[in-house]
Amino acid sequence: MPKTSIVPCHTYDAAAVRAALIEALTPLGGLDFICPGMRIGIKMNLVTRKNYHAAVTTHPVALAELARLIQERGGQAIIGDSPGGPFSAAFLRSLYGPAGLSIAEKAGAQLNYDTRIEKADFPSGKILKTITYTGWLADCDAVITCAKFKTHAMLGMTGAVKNQFGIVPGLMKPEFHALYPKVSDFCNMLIDLNEFIKPQLAIIDGIDGMEGNGPSAGTVRHIGCLIASDSVYHADVVMADLMGLRPADMPLIHAAHLRGLAPETTDELSLFGSADAFRMEDFKNLPCGNVQFGGREDSALMQIIRSLLTRRPSVDAHACIGCGLCARNCPAGAIQMKGIPKFHLRKCIRCFCCQELCPKEAISVKAARLNHIGR
Repeated sequence: MPKTSIVPCHTYDAAAVRAALIEALTPLGGLDFICPGMRIGIKMNLVTRKNYHAAVTTHPVALAELARLIQERGGQAIIGDSPGGPFSAAFLRSLYGPAGLSIAEKAGAQLNYDTRIEKADFPSGKILKTITYTGWLADCDAVITCAKFKTHAMLGMTGAVKNQFGIVPGLMKPEFHALYPKVSDFCNMLIDLNEFIKPQLAIIDGIDGMEGNGPSAGTVRHIGCLIASDSVYHADVVMADLMGLRPADMPLIHAAHLRGLAPETTDELSLFGSADAFRMEDFKNLPCGNVQFGGREDSALMQIIRSLLTRRPSVDAHACIGCGLCARNCPAGAIQMKGIPKFHLRKCIRCFCCQELCPKEAISVKAARLNHIGR
C-alpha cells in the first residue's frame, strides 16, 4: 500500500522547508533509496516564463532543500523540465532565471541543459506503445517529481501526475493534445508517461498554490502544506480533497482508479498527518471534463451540442497584444488571428493550451454559453 503524508509549512524560509520535507518524507522511508553516486532527477513544474512568486512554478527553495537532502545521501540532484516551446538550452536558460533556480544551483543542484530526445518501446502502455521523452531523464537513476498545487483548465488540477507531461519535449505537446483530444485518452496518455518514468517519490509544493485561472494565469492562494507520497496518484487524491473537490470527480484520478492505481477517496489512503486543517471549501476551482469514460464517439450533432454545453476560451481584448502565440500553438487549428484571437469553437478541443501559454494572461476559461440562458 503506498504511503502518503501531509505536513504544515507556512513559509519558504529554507530551514522551515527543510524541516517540513524531512517530516513529510520520513513516513515514506525518507531518501533511503539513494546510494552514493546516484543521479536523482528532480522533475519540477516550469511551465512558462514566470517569476516564482506567482506560484506558477515549483518554488526554488523547495527544490534547493530537496537537493541538499539528496546530496547529504551522496547523490547528485539534477533539476529539469520541458515546458511548452523549443526544448533548447537557450530557451531553458531564459526560464530558469525568473523561476529562481539560481537558488537551487547555489545549493549544489545541477540545472539540466541536456536537450537530447529519446524514444523507448512501451508495450504495456494503454495509449502510448512508444514513449518519446526528454533524454536527460535517461541518465537518472531515479526521479522525484516535485509538482505545484494548482488548478488546470483542461483537467481541473495540475498536481503530481500531470507534472510528467513535462517529459514530453516541448514542441511535441500540441501534437499530443491533437492526437488525444478526448479527456479519457489524454488522461490515460499521462498515466502511461508516469508508468514509464515511475517517479520514486511525488512531492507537491502547496505552501503557496494557485486558484482560479490556472495553471499559469490564476491567483496565488496560501495553503501552507507539503504533500509527499511514493505514489503520484495518491498524492493527487490528497490534493483534490484539499481543493474541496471529490477526488472521484477528477478525470486523472478516475482514470487511475479504473487502472487500479488510485483510490477515489482519502479514506482509502495510508495517510500520515491530517488534511482537515488545509481543506478549502472556498478554493476557486475550474470545472473539468466529464469522468464518465467510454461509450461511442459523438455524432456531428452531438459535437455541436457539446460545444454549446462545455467551457470555452475567451480573450480580454485590452490585455491581448496580438502576438499570435496562441494561434501558432493551437493543436486543433481553432484560432485565427484578427488583431486578437478568434476561436472556432466547433474545432476547439478544450485543451486550453492558448490560455496556458498566453504571456499576458489575456485568455481565460469561461462557462458554457447555454449555462447563462435564463439567468
